[in-house]
Amino acid sequence: MRFREMAAAVRVLARNDLARYNGSGTSETGRFEDELGRMLGVEHALAVNSGTSALIGALVGAGIGPGDEVLVPAFTWVATAAAPLAVGAVPVLVEIDESLTMDPADLARKITPHTRAVIPVHMLNLVCDMDSIMKVAAEHDLVVIEDTCQAIGVRHHGRRVGSIGHVGAFSFNQHKNITCGEGGAVVTNDGRIHARAAMHHDVGSYERPGWIETEALFPGVNHRMPELSAAILRPQLAALDAQLDRRRQRRRMVLDRVASGSWTGITTSPHHDETDAVGLALTFEDPAQARAFGELRGARRLIDSGRHVYINWQSVLAKRSFHPLFDPHAWAHREVDYGPDSCPATLEILARSCAVELAPEVPTPAFRFLTRGMSR
Repeated sequence: MRFREMAAAVRVLARNDLARYNGSGTSETGRFEDELGRMLGVEHALAVNSGTSALIGALVGAGIGPGDEVLVPAFTWVATAAAPLAVGAVPVLVEIDESLTMDPADLARKITPHTRAVIPVHMLNLVCDMDSIMKVAAEHDLVVIEDTCQAIGVRHHGRRVGSIGHVGAFSFNQHKNITCGEGGAVVTNDGRIHARAAMHHDVGSYERPGWIETEALFPGVNHRMPELSAAILRPQLAALDAQLDRRRQRRRMVLDRVASGSWTGITTSPHHDETDAVGLALTFEDPAQARAFGELRGARRLIDSGRHVYINWQSVLAKRSFHPLFDPHAWAHREVDYGPDSCPATLEILARSCAVELAPEVPTPAFRFLTRGMSR
């Protein structure tokens, strides 16, 4: 942990106000929400305790529930598919394309009369084709919930991801661009979505300072962000653009080396906004090459990334809940296929793709190998 985060944590500890609603009039969480909203250019930001909670809050805010179908990519962390189940809806799998993000063409094919929402995921700092996804969603009156857990701060044609859809969800766990160990946020320009998500994230919301009842009251849960988490995030948020610039510089170094012909049989995954790209993955001609590169260079082959691949979502594939009467599949209008052959293109692409971590601090072995001999 850097000095600024340590100082922020000490400031909270010295006040002895570890919970957001502490009565002192000073809230690190409230300040973080304001700063996040300004950075993203959105009207409402709600801090929560995880990315999963953010996705659930976004779905609650959008009014998604039993009998609804929610389209999710077959390559994402399992929470993207589990979140619809938490509100009584069922996830429907959509293929990815070579960009490693949701395929808009397959998205259009998977829409049924029961589809209510779509969750495009910006995986590995790789941005979805949001222009096409928003067009398809508008044609079918779908709510777009951007899963931006792995791409906070990244832009798509000048707009920050998470602010393009109707609502965005963020994660701040240990592996994200900014982190407090565990944390998340819901962002939106829609006042109703924000009010419902806020009510859901705090069971005592109706007695909080400044509470304005714009929606019919319903009981929530406790998904609030602690003050220590918000304090640690605030200095990281202020430094985020500088960190992302460092990632972009490293990405360009790899692209220059690949373009020079130094590495045969390797291409970089396409990006939907190349001028502002941050994430990087390599695509090989066959899976054996990807496996060998990953084993030798410490670059994760994506088919081997465990619960990021739909065939490993055992808790979702089981099609049951903690109680038989609360099983979303019992309320579904049709049988939803989660079989291993439901998204074959996704498995084929992931088998020959490797992620290259462009950490802004210490260069990874794969990055050093791909750029050896170049000035850094």
